[in-house]
Order: sequence, then structure tokens, then C-alpha cells
Amino acid sequence: MMELPKKPAVRSYRTEFRGNETPISEGGIWLNGKRDGIDWADVLMRDGRVYGEVTRMMAKERRVEQEALGAGAAAGAAEGDYDDPTAVLVGEWGRDQYGRARVFSRNQTDRYFQEVEIRLRSSIRPHWCDGYEVFWRCLKTEEGYAEIVRWNGKVGDFTSLKKLVGKEYGVQDGDLIEASVVGNVIKGYVNGQEMISAVDDRIGSGSPGIGFNFFVGNTNVDHGLTFFETHTYD
Repeated sequence: MMELPKKPAVRSYRTEFRGNETPISEGGIWLNGKRDGIDWADVLMRDGRVYGEVTRMMAKERRVEQEALGAGAAAGAAEGDYDDPTAVLVGEWGRDQYGRARVFSRNQTDRYFQEVEIRLRSSIRPHWCDGYEVFWRCLKTEEGYAEIVRWNGKVGDFTSLKKLVGKEYGVQDGDLIEASVVGNVIKGYVNGQEMISAVDDRIGSGSPGIGFNFFVGNTNVDHGLTFFETHTYD
């Protein structure tokens, strides 16, 4: 696992997603993409796991960096609804943030871009969601990937900071995913191994959280997370 600082955390949280909630709340500690942000989708909690609700399914994802995966678009012409199911924790959190979660994944398919996502320094309010997103495709083939993206606020407005494609970057059931932002360095790990990193200094504060990709249809129930833990520091 990634190494945490040897000092007291400003604020930490851990959940194993016990119970059933639509959307996830756990006593009001979570904000959701549709309930609170309006333009995105919510995260659902069911018996020890979370996953995204079914999204609009009107316009699927096409981006220039997806060209090698058969879903490319012209530079600067990303297409799709991008109403990703998203949930972030409420309140004040330390600037340096660490998150980890266990992957749930079954019936993996290359028909959709199923993703499990850890969010860092994020915020949600009506018609606004920003922050950093570190994520992995639930697919253990050469079409797997890991990516770090900065959400800039408005739906569909994002900047890809780094993307790596290949079997080693996809994830499967039981994998431990981890992400961190320390200063301006963002990193992602799988099963304790650093897999991807990027540098960005646009967003300096916010909350940790989780998310999933849009336009996966009824396969939303086939991938998710079975626990989430975060520690934050100043």
C-alpha cells in the first residue's frame, strides 16, 4: 500500500458501505452528483458495495485520447454526456489527500468504458463539480487503462493530465486501488504499485470522494467498490 505521512491526519474516514441507500448518504456525509450537483448522476449503496446509477445514455464517450481504443474524437472535440455518477465527502479536509478502495468487478466487457474512480480535492454544488479524478478501467486486456483527469467545474469540461493504456493498467475484482495528491503531484496505485502520476497546481483544496463512468447501461451493477478509506493532512 502507498505510504501515509507519519503525523496525525487532519481528518480521516472509512466505510464498508453497509446498508442500502439511494443515493449514498451515511448520515449526510456524502454529496451526490445529481441530488446535489444536478448535472451528474448519483452513487448507490447496496449491501457492502457502491456503484453508479444508470446515466442518461444519450451520447457515449468519444475523446481524442481514446483513439487507440476505437472511440477517438478530433482534438478538442470530446463528445458525450459526461454525467458520471459522483459522490464526495462533506466538510473541510486537509490539502494533501490519500484514498484507497477495493474493486468489485464481474462480467467484464469491452463494450463499455467501465471505470472505478477515486476523487481528490473535489467539490459539488448545483451545476458545478471540480477536482482531481484518478481512475482505472475494469478490463484486464490490452484495452485497459489508467488516467488522471482534472474536472474544471461545468459538466463535460475536463482536462486529461495523463493516460496510460495496456493490460497492466486495467483492474479486476479484488484489486486495491489507491490515489494521492501531495502538493501538486497526483499519483495512482494498484495493489501497492505506483502506476500513474501527473503534476497540476490548479486545484488546491476540496474533498475526497468516489465515482464511476457514465454510459455503461445496466452494467453499472457489475463494477463498483467494496470499501473506501481516506486520510488527509495539511
